[in-house]
Amino acid sequence: MKREKLDLDEGDGYAALKAHVASKAGLARERYGPTIDAAALGRVLEDRDILRYPTELVFDSSALRPGEFAHAEPAGAGAERRYVIYVHEQFEGRPDVLPLLVAYHIPSVNYSDLVTSEEAELFGATLLGLEVEDYYQRVCALADELGGSGT
Repeated sequence: MKREKLDLDEGDGYAALKAHVASKAGLARERYGPTIDAAALGRVLEDRDILRYPTELVFDSSALRPGEFAHAEPAGAGAERRYVIYVHEQFEGRPDVLPLLVAYHIPSVNYSDLVTSEEAELFGATLLGLEVEDYYQRVCALADELGGSGT
C-alpha cells in the first residue's frame, strides 16, 4: 500500500506540539483535578503518561539564573534519564503557589528546547483550569516577588 505524501510545514509541526501540550495537561487535570494542589502536583510528576521522565522538585536557587523562579534540568542519561525542577527556595513552604510555578516547566521535561513560553503558559493554564492570560499574570506576580524578571 502506497502512502499519500503529506505536505506539512513548520506551522503544522507547531500546531501539533501545542495540541500535544494541551492534551497532556488536560489528561493530568482529568486524572488529578479539578483542583491541582501541591499533593496533586506530586502525583502529576510521578505519572509517566504525563511526564516522559522521572522528575523531582528541589528547592535551591543556586541552580537558577538571577530572577528565575524555577528551571527544569536533565540529569542522568539513557535509561537513567531523569529531570530535576529547581524551584527558588523563597517558594518552599508555599504549597498554594507551587503548582503555578512548576506547571510552567513541565513541558520542558517532555519536549526539551522545543517549547517556548507559549507552550509553558498553555500547559500551566490548562492544568490549572485558568485562562492563559490569567495564568501568565499570576506567574509574573510570583516572579516579581524575586525582584527580577525571569521564569
